[in-house]
Amino acid sequence: MTAPGSKDSSRALKVRVKSGKSRTLSSKLWLERQLNDPYVARAKREGFRSRAVYKLAEIDDKFHFLKPGAKVVDLGAAPGGWSQLAAKRVGAGQGKGRVAAIDLLAMEAIPGVDFLQLDFLDEKAPQALRELLGGQADVVLSDMAANTTGHRQTDHLKIMALVEVAAEFAGEVLRPGGAFVAKVLQGGTEASLLANLKRSFTGVKHVKPAASRADSAELYLVATGFRAKGA
Repeated sequence: MTAPGSKDSSRALKVRVKSGKSRTLSSKLWLERQLNDPYVARAKREGFRSRAVYKLAEIDDKFHFLKPGAKVVDLGAAPGGWSQLAAKRVGAGQGKGRVAAIDLLAMEAIPGVDFLQLDFLDEKAPQALRELLGGQADVVLSDMAANTTGHRQTDHLKIMALVEVAAEFAGEVLRPGGAFVAKVLQGGTEASLLANLKRSFTGVKHVKPAASRADSAELYLVATGFRAKGA
């Protein structure tokens, strides 16, 4: 047995989840991963609703688009981690900035965040978000993801369809100089969408944050310096 305070005692013990009649192997592995994930534990300690908040924090620390007073749209917001961070960094809770969030799922209230429970693909969603925001946006965030099928190509097409709709909305609502951040899958962004984004933004990059699990195929598309149409 290792004595308390020795070198080995500082190593975290991996939590193992017992299999049960009501628990599938996939759910057992997911639960083990959650229990042993340092970002999940950190989110709980720091009062954030999901580990995903650290992905956005790392991206913003690099590109600096969540500025005090900014107006932000959060697409696919539930459970609310990105909205929490955005509200904190733009000062929405103090009335300095504003965050408008949307998701098909319910989300508990967050100070400084106006939430709309609605499918973003609903034809009423874009106008409803503009009304919540009270005008144009400085940042459009999208962590939207379609339900996965396990078939890589199908999942890629489904998530890219969401990114295309989000990018179209960003092009309509962003102020000059604004930013667009969206989750994509490895394999990158479709060539036609990437070409359109490069025409509309001064900088377009793919980023893999440290908080994104190594075995995950997700990447984040970061487009900055929005050029207004006709500019």
